[in-house]
Amino acid sequence: MVAVPEMPVSEPVVVAATGRFAVPRSGRAVAIAVDAAELLRPGSDLVRLVGGFPEAEILIAADRDARADPDDDDLDRPGEALRGEVARLGLLDLRLHRLGLPDPLPADADEDLVAALSELIGFDPEPGVYCLAPAPDPADPARAAVNRAAERIAQVYGIPLLRYRWPELAFLGAQ
Repeated sequence: MVAVPEMPVSEPVVVAATGRFAVPRSGRAVAIAVDAAELLRPGSDLVRLVGGFPEAEILIAADRDARADPDDDDLDRPGEALRGEVARLGLLDLRLHRLGLPDPLPADADEDLVAALSELIGFDPEPGVYCLAPAPDPADPARAAVNRAAERIAQVYGIPLLRYRWPELAFLGAQ
């Protein structure tokens, strides 16, 4: 798979460490994932993509760990466990953000997703900022909401939008 920006890049590009796509030398990725599985599944396209950027942030929209034990009073325990799993991926400079929306995502999640992505991108993003989002799946309402937010952000800020395959398709070897 080759990731191709849906909008032109703003500076010269170089081949990333993965050798599978190109990013600007000063590139920064702001990625969004429905849940942590998109990041933690072995062979994740998201990990390969963010690993090629000198700087990367990932927003995890839904907090599936919180759903697993609603009586748990330690609200940071899922985040602690997730940070430990991400550390094992070897992405030392990755900044992880949990939005903590319920799973499944509510119908009105778009505005929260756009607001959170906007905060990560910043008011006036520097050249070389990319938005990463999962490949669209119209049958999945959560992915549809995440994609609407990512498309809106890319359009408003004028930044390239890269797509990654979600774990189920990457695991099955789909193109």
